[in-house]
Amino acid sequence: MKDQQEQNQDRRSFLKATAKGTAGIIAASMFPTIVPSTVFGKNAPSNKINIGQIGFGRIGSTHDLPEVIKNEAAHVIAVADLDKNRLAKGKEWIERKYVERTGKEKYLEVKTYDDYHEILGRKDIDAVIISTPDHWHAQPAMEAAVAGKHIYMQKPTSLTIREGRQMADMIKKKGVIFQLGSQQRSMNPWPQFKRTCELVRNGRIGKLKKVYVGLPGDPAGGNTAQMPVPPNLNYDMWLGSTPEVYYTLDRVHSQTDINDRPGWLRLEQFGAGMITGWGSHHIDIAHWGMDTELTGPIEIEGKATFPAKGSGLWDVHGDFLVNALYENGVVMEIGGTNPNGVKFEGTDGWIFVSRGNVGVTASDPVAAQNAKENKAFYASDPKILGSVIQANEIHLYESPEQHQNWIESIQSGKQTISHAEIAHRSCTACLLAHTAMKLGRKVKWDPKKEQFINDKEATAMLSRPQRGKYGTNNVKG
Repeated sequence: MKDQQEQNQDRRSFLKATAKGTAGIIAASMFPTIVPSTVFGKNAPSNKINIGQIGFGRIGSTHDLPEVIKNEAAHVIAVADLDKNRLAKGKEWIERKYVERTGKEKYLEVKTYDDYHEILGRKDIDAVIISTPDHWHAQPAMEAAVAGKHIYMQKPTSLTIREGRQMADMIKKKGVIFQLGSQQRSMNPWPQFKRTCELVRNGRIGKLKKVYVGLPGDPAGGNTAQMPVPPNLNYDMWLGSTPEVYYTLDRVHSQTDINDRPGWLRLEQFGAGMITGWGSHHIDIAHWGMDTELTGPIEIEGKATFPAKGSGLWDVHGDFLVNALYENGVVMEIGGTNPNGVKFEGTDGWIFVSRGNVGVTASDPVAAQNAKENKAFYASDPKILGSVIQANEIHLYESPEQHQNWIESIQSGKQTISHAEIAHRSCTACLLAHTAMKLGRKVKWDPKKEQFINDKEATAMLSRPQRGKYGTNNVKG
């Protein structure tokens, strides 16, 4: 197999040739593959967007793929996973879903790869869905952009602020369509988030003063016993840019239940815990309502409890409290004692919003509980919620559903509702909160330069060493 640099060069040459019209299409016949639908635009013969799925785990199988496959324009033709058992399940799952959707006995054959770079090297694939662990987000997104693929990626955008900036810059440079899995922004399944942000932005609670974000922590625990690496798992690649450590089941993912919450979510080696896990959703909504989507806080103060030594494998934060000051004077308080959701407080009232009431599923206990107790959307005065947004007032971007918005943006060229810069800024606020929690004190931040002010300790946390051939520092484009 060709290495990534050669594959990218082939793709660039191919696209350059096809841009020249008929002569380019004749030249393209040299390649024994399907011509990408993006070469022909919206009027492609099949009018299909060929998609490769990167990672077939809990989120890919229960959220990303089910939503994408609903769309007639989407054509998922490949899947990659470095766990061969999950790879086989992914192939079977995708093929079966297309049979169910189309009623055809055999609709397509999904190709499988144990290295996602082979998907990026395919000239007939237009876009990829990245449903991988947090430490495997920024690098494949950058590589996909270099390969000219459109990207749907699960949150958070990055493991560090620096690699998030690298990713956002690369996507802008390459001009591909990017969407982050910030589904709270879309009308389906929870339209109350957009409604809340419009009410706040249009002054229905007066001048905004404070925002309360409620996020849980994670418990200690996890089996520390060293175990043999399963033969079906490429563990070295799974570790990626992070340090080499021995294998144990609770560090990775279940080998029997694809829907089980994986252990890596509770390890700082692979992510920051709930501050980025749920924070990427709720802090993003706070930014939307605050009109600070493209900036960030200027001061952040935090404290948190972390598991004591000897309490198990997992080491992400437990209970915590963070206060972040923004340039417009608004303070965001983030902590576990606040109800799970976002509360906007102004001079004339407040609005609370969370998941629930619409599109409730058993797999989302927060939404189910909120729906049961009618606590997903309420205000200091019920009249606020029914206020009509006039034609001359602020109307925020309306997305039908997060994955659908991505597909439609690929077709139209319009920016998505959660494009790379917005996504990076939301993740940055989460990581700034985590930095303050780790240091246990106030830090000052310049959101324009994306630098800490006179703080060597905090500056050292903007990036992490990257191991060997892995990591964003190795992506050229």
